[in-house]
Amino acid sequence: MTETTRTFTPDWVSPPGDTIADLLEERDWTQVQLAERLGYTTKHISQLINGKAPINEETALKLERVLGSTAVFWLNREAQYRAALARKEEENRLKGWTSWLDQLPVKELMNQGVISKCNLIAKNKPSLVKKLLHFFGVASPEDWEKCYASLEISFRRTREEQSDVGAISAWLRLGEIEAEKLDCPKYSKPKFEKAVREIRALTVLPPEEFEPRMQQLCLEAGVVLVLVPSIKRAYVSGVARWLNPHKALIQLSLYGKTNDRFWFNFFHEAAHILLHNKENIFLDEWDSEERLVSEPEREANQWAREFLIPPEYEGELTRLKSKADVVDFAKRIGIHPAIIVGRLQHDRLIDRSWMNGFKESICF
Repeated sequence: MTETTRTFTPDWVSPPGDTIADLLEERDWTQVQLAERLGYTTKHISQLINGKAPINEETALKLERVLGSTAVFWLNREAQYRAALARKEEENRLKGWTSWLDQLPVKELMNQGVISKCNLIAKNKPSLVKKLLHFFGVASPEDWEKCYASLEISFRRTREEQSDVGAISAWLRLGEIEAEKLDCPKYSKPKFEKAVREIRALTVLPPEEFEPRMQQLCLEAGVVLVLVPSIKRAYVSGVARWLNPHKALIQLSLYGKTNDRFWFNFFHEAAHILLHNKENIFLDEWDSEERLVSEPEREANQWAREFLIPPEYEGELTRLKSKADVVDFAKRIGIHPAIIVGRLQHDRLIDRSWMNGFKESICF
């Protein structure tokens, strides 16, 4: 029969004073006698035995001389005791923070493998709190509020009812973690302008070819491009933000992405990096109502429209009546036909059910 090895984790905390008391009993000494030998008051000895006064280096050396063992032993005994106390205090704090879980997409993060799966029952919640604090890189839910929940005022959302801050912050954090893995030079606007021009030509390629190339071009310009699966209730299409004054981040979710949407979304976020200030977090959805869009969003939309289909070609859009017309026009201006179809549908020049065969689902 095989025995199962279990880790011994007692729920009690033993102060080093217990060891001192045992040695006093062995020697039949009183606390008064020990105080005299150590050169301390009886009150201090009582505090040492009860764990209220810590054993410092001086005390450890005195205990070595009077009671035996080594100063290292006494210091280690003290350190183990204080660490055990801290763990007990931490357990109590974690139990008091479990309501924070209600603000977060816990099950979604489990499904994505961010935290290990477990049942959301009371006994598991403190450990989940600890794991999620580690995930967000914060010491407490209050610090999460300062670092992430407070970012709500910076979100440039188009639909207030979709501002689930817990889901949004989790998705943003996933992007931060990916970005932290990548080193890049300081942001250069001229290099990024050159990069987006080169990336425009990549729209005709399949994802396995354009994705690594566009990420490399962005990185060389000081912009990290990361692709992060969407989080339920975040309704996020993409975000443009600055991680620090020298490093920008474009994060795309592939939420509802066909290639026409993917490319417009990328160039929309690129526009935020090129046109707008570094303080805001431009968090975007697809299909937002135009009347609710802020001025920076309108500027980014317009920049992306004109970058993909320059104004000098717009007059030709009304003459594109067949698939062959779309293919020829797309070749002439150097972009994927799906982008032309998406623009025609958006401008209501064709029905949204027409020519969707050009569109391809994006999957990395």
